[in-house]
Amino acid sequence: MSSPVTDADFESIVLKSSIPVLVDFWAPWCGPCRAMGPVIDEMADEFSGKLLIVKMNVDENPATPTKYGIRAIPTLIIFKDGEAIEQLTGAVTKNTIKDMLTQKALA
Repeated sequence: MSSPVTDADFESIVLKSSIPVLVDFWAPWCGPCRAMGPVIDEMADEFSGKLLIVKMNVDENPATPTKYGIRAIPTLIIFKDGEAIEQLTGAVTKNTIKDMLTQKALA
């Protein structure tokens, strides 16, 4: 399962992580976000130990999405060594996410 992250703990959980982190920027009213939720949770289980997967509710945490220029949700961003290295916006397939993770985060 993915775990929630907030503006307050984003730096300690995401930017200072010793392993790559995939952040799912979402909102409860967003249909595509809700549709992707189970896929994100599956990926969190599948990549456990190699990659941290967290979810940020953009309505409850506006500062971080603003800082990273999130204009549409769902948006997925991979952070590695404290830097955003790859981004996907919109509903995408599990294979698309998996390919991005293996090619960018775990390369």
